[in-house]
Amino acid sequence: MIRADLPMVRRWLDTPGARRWWGEPEREAGLLTEDLDEPAMAMLIVAHHGTPFAFAQHYAVHTWPSPQFAHLPRGTRAIDTFIGDPAMIGMGHGSAYVRLLAQHLRGRGVPIVAIDPAIGNYRARRAYARAGFVKERRAIPAAKRPAAVMLFDS
Repeated sequence: MIRADLPMVRRWLDTPGARRWWGEPEREAGLLTEDLDEPAMAMLIVAHHGTPFAFAQHYAVHTWPSPQFAHLPRGTRAIDTFIGDPAMIGMGHGSAYVRLLAQHLRGRGVPIVAIDPAIGNYRARRAYARAGFVKERRAIPAAKRPAAVMLFDS
């Protein structure tokens, strides 16, 4: 992701699905803008046949400590992601790119890849399970809704 992608990602944050699970678009866009220059955060635009349709980021879980990830080993990376183009939802693209990203990270020596969708986000949880993530436990991170901690370590 580059700075020129920010207006597109901001539009995606305003879609109903992103609003529901990510929150207020202006606030989230501001956080993403701040993180764009953060070397510890890898931010990506996902494309299908050259057409951008999703956002993903990954980071070392102990760089931004979260209680739901505290027990995981050093080097574990967490993924945050959403599909920005509603026409691409429900077609298997989410599980495909999340699996590819997790496999890529594991191939680079990351011991575990974690993701923590909201407990009520059944669609995302099913997609992550299809991608190879296994539910480890339920967590209630501070200031967030209950999440399902899911791990990819194979």
